[in-house]
Amino acid sequence: MLTSTLAWCRLHRKGRICLTERYEPSLGLSIRVYIEDTDAGGIVYHATYLNYMERARTEWVRSRGVGLRAGLADNVSYVVQRLSIHYGVPARLDDELRVTAEPVTYGRVWMDFRQQVIRLHDEAVLASADVRVACVALDSGRPRRLPENMLALLESDRKTNSHVK
Repeated sequence: MLTSTLAWCRLHRKGRICLTERYEPSLGLSIRVYIEDTDAGGIVYHATYLNYMERARTEWVRSRGVGLRAGLADNVSYVVQRLSIHYGVPARLDDELRVTAEPVTYGRVWMDFRQQVIRLHDEAVLASADVRVACVALDSGRPRRLPENMLALLESDRKTNSHVK
């Protein structure tokens, strides 16, 4: 995924691609840093990276044809169960970022994602995280088996990407 992201960055710098906030399956989510994302010094607040990563995971699912309402219909929700994040250099006001979400493995009730926030103009990795997302029942909050449509997405990624186990 990073190779694709770097290729996208090179194309972007040559002006061939217009930056919009949308998820490209092979590239990730494009985001621009706004004033609301920053502290008084114009640096992105540390918790804001979690919002960016949440959006990228959501758009990863949506880009594969499954909307947020599908979970509601299945009476499930997805919650972060575990998160390990490393912050590198800070993002700043008006930076253009690419946020990736790669599934790396999954079980009966959970999915693990590897995520990165990359600044486009210099390809710097600003934050990287390993995130476990668990499936829970909406009514009880108890763990619930991943729905078939989500398992199908993960299995499809596993077949097309060697990094998914």
